[in-house]
Amino acid sequence: MPLCGAVTKLTEPGPAANRCTLCCPLPPPPPTLLVLPRLEGKDISGLQICGINIKKSEDSDAEGGLGNVNKMIIRPPGHSGKAKKGHICFDASFETGNLGRVDLISEFEYDLFIRPDTCNPRLRMWFNFTVDNVKADQRVIFNIVNISKSANLFRNGMTPLVKSSSRSKWQRIPRDQVFYYKSAQHQNHYVLSFAFSFDREEDVYQFALTYPYSYSRYLAHLDNLCTRLTYTKRETIATSIQKRKIELVTITSNLDDVQDRSRKVVVVLARVYPGESPSSFVCQGLMDFLVSSHPIAQVLRDYIVFKIVPMLNPDGVFLGNYRSTLMGADLNRSWNKISEWLHPALVAIKPILKNLDKNSLTPLDCVLDLHAHTNATGIFVYGNTYDDVYRYERHIVLPKLLAQHVEDYEIENTMYNQDPHKAGTARRYLCSILKEHVNCYSIEVSMYGYNRKAMPGIFPYTEEGCIL
Repeated sequence: MPLCGAVTKLTEPGPAANRCTLCCPLPPPPPTLLVLPRLEGKDISGLQICGINIKKSEDSDAEGGLGNVNKMIIRPPGHSGKAKKGHICFDASFETGNLGRVDLISEFEYDLFIRPDTCNPRLRMWFNFTVDNVKADQRVIFNIVNISKSANLFRNGMTPLVKSSSRSKWQRIPRDQVFYYKSAQHQNHYVLSFAFSFDREEDVYQFALTYPYSYSRYLAHLDNLCTRLTYTKRETIATSIQKRKIELVTITSNLDDVQDRSRKVVVVLARVYPGESPSSFVCQGLMDFLVSSHPIAQVLRDYIVFKIVPMLNPDGVFLGNYRSTLMGADLNRSWNKISEWLHPALVAIKPILKNLDKNSLTPLDCVLDLHAHTNATGIFVYGNTYDDVYRYERHIVLPKLLAQHVEDYEIENTMYNQDPHKAGTARRYLCSILKEHVNCYSIEVSMYGYNRKAMPGIFPYTEEGCIL
C-alpha cells in the first residue's frame, strides 16, 4: 500500500481562536560565544554552550541535537491524564532530527517550529521529525511557520518526504496536499502547510525536508568501503569540537607506490553544510563508483589519486543543523579566517592541500566542493572568473564536459563570479593560495530534482538515484 497520506477533503489552513501570530523561533540563547577563546585547546566535555550540553561522541549512538522536542504529546485543551490514541506524539530527539516547538491550533491543525541552528538563530530550514500515537484515518494539517529562507524549491513544486515504520521507502507527499504561501497570521512570512492522513495506528511516521544522511550512516559506509578493498586508505585527520571523526579517504591503485610514479590528485570535499544531505549521497555514489570494477573506474584509479573528505561538519550533521557547526560557524565562509579551535576541519585540510600543491610527482589538479541547492534544479557548477583569459578557458572545460555528458546538468544555472561576499568559500579562497593550474569548483545538486530535456516538468531525485 503506498504511503501518500492523501486527504479526500481539506479545509484551507486558516486562523483559529487565540492563534499564535509569532513566526520567530524560541528566544535565542545568551551570547556565550564571547568567552570561547579562553577554552581553546581544553577539554570541553560537560560544558553547556548556547543551550547545548557538550559531550564526547561515542560514534554517535546517543541521542541527537538537544533543544528538539522529545516525545512531546499534544493533548487538546482541558484534557489531562493518560494520552489517548489521536493525541499525537512528536519527537526529534534523534540523530539529524530537528523540530523545536509544536502548537495546537485546532482539532486537526498544528503549527510546527523548526529549531534554529545551534548558536545561529537566524538559520531555520532543515526539519526531520517523527509522529506516532495516531488513530487510523486521522487527518491533520501541519504548518511549518518559521522557515528562514522564503525563496526555495517549495515554490517550484517540491514537497516534504514521508515514510513509516512499516514502509521504509521515502515518498513525497502529493503536490495537491502541500501549500506554500504568505500567511497574514504569521507577519506575512511564508508558511509551508501540508495535509496528511494517517492510515495505520501502529506505525511511526517520519517527515523530512529531504533524504537524511546521518553521521552514523557515513561511518557505516566507510567501514564497509575501506575494510575490504586494497586500493582505499582511511585516516582521521581531525576531530570535531564534540570529538567526532573528520576523515580522509584515499582511492587509487597501488597505494604503496603513490610517490613512485606521476599521477594527478583530485580532492573532493562534502557535507560542509549539514542540511545539504544530497551532497553526501553524491559523495557516496562517487566513492562506490571509484572502487567498482567498471572499466572507467579502473582507468581513473590508475592515473589519478582521489582524496575525499566525505563529511567536514559531523557535529552539525548529528545535531540536525541546516548550515552551521555546533558553534554557529559557517564553514564555507571561513576559509579566509580559519580559527584553530572553531574550524578543526579547515585547519586539517588546508595544509594537506598546500603540500599536495607543492608535490611535483603527484600534483594537485582539481578541488571539488560538493553542495546541495535549495532554490535551483539539476546539477550545475559555481566557478571563478580570472583576468587571465587562458586560465579562465581552462577553468570552464569541466563544466562544458558535464553539460555534454550528464543528463541532469543544467547549464543555465552554472555561474562564474568573484563576488566579495563569497571570498571565504572553498572555491574562491583555495584558488587564491594554490597554483594557477589548480581548478576549484562548487558542484551543486538540487534538493528536489531536474528538468528532463525531452519531457516537461521537474523529475524528482530518489534516494537511490542520488547514490547511483
